[in-house]
Amino acid sequence: MRALLDVLLAVLNLLTFLLVIYAVLSWLIAFNVVNARNQVVATIYRVCEGLTAPLVRPIGRIIPPINGLDLSLLVLLLIIFFLQRFIILYIYPAVP
Repeated sequence: MRALLDVLLAVLNLLTFLLVIYAVLSWLIAFNVVNARNQVVATIYRVCEGLTAPLVRPIGRIIPPINGLDLSLLVLLLIIFFLQRFIILYIYPAVP
């Protein structure tokens, strides 16, 4: 059971990493710091968007953008952090 929890925590860490990459890359593209036509940048952006969009979209439907600022990514990160802390503090110690 601990191995399963370790895998779940690793997946949540990977998802956090992908969400941060996606957010930073979208800002860099929006402010024309990096060129979206660059094949490497476009591939990384598409992969991050494809992996994170199914999780961000439902939250975006519930929480509308405020003055053009989409908070769904931040809410998803807070949910992930809560799940990680809940697993580490309450579930992991209870498993023999």
